[in-house]
Amino acid sequence: MRFRDRAEAGRALAGLLSGLRERGDPAGPLLVLALPRGGVAVAEPVARALGAPLDVLVVRKIGAPHHQEFAVGALAADDPPLFDADSLGHLGLTEDSLAAAVDREREELRRRERRYRGDRPPPDLKGRTVIVVDDGLATGATARAALRHIRRRGPARLVLAVPVGAPDSLDSLATEADTVVCPHRPAAFAAVGQWYDDFEQLSDAQVVTALRNT
Repeated sequence: MRFRDRAEAGRALAGLLSGLRERGDPAGPLLVLALPRGGVAVAEPVARALGAPLDVLVVRKIGAPHHQEFAVGALAADDPPLFDADSLGHLGLTEDSLAAAVDREREELRRRERRYRGDRPPPDLKGRTVIVVDDGLATGATARAALRHIRRRGPARLVLAVPVGAPDSLDSLATEADTVVCPHRPAAFAAVGQWYDDFEQLSDAQVVTALRNT
């Protein structure tokens, strides 16, 4: 299974999540919360199909030195960094050795929050069914940080929805979310982008437009 683009992936997810709208969710009103940037383009058709509001939770990956695409931790909102102890041990890293990287990612996280939200406060998550959407799941570091951040804010139900993901990472998040929805779990998983024909990065302007229009 491959997706033409993020919009097609979002429509596939929307079909799997349609039961939430059709039966109504007794756990509380729906909110679709995208992980920008890429997750926003997937979440937009999901929110439209469910008739649910769309918002974002900015998370930032903390990459390994000399291999920034490999996440050894992540940041969500103002929470402390969440590190993967196994990855740190395997690479011979310590949390202190990554302090400069954490500071850089925290600064970028805050810049994006200002750009996407402006003066608008984060949504109230208490008592709601929150559907967290991203364009895929590799190590799961950013999703884990996002789910733990949301869980502390008292949602009635927490759903993680991604079009494609590494099976081991998806399994490891089963205890973080109440439900994990993923239509494609390839055994030979290398990177999220390999499962899309068009995996161009979104711009900040595109994120802001999606939030205004949904």
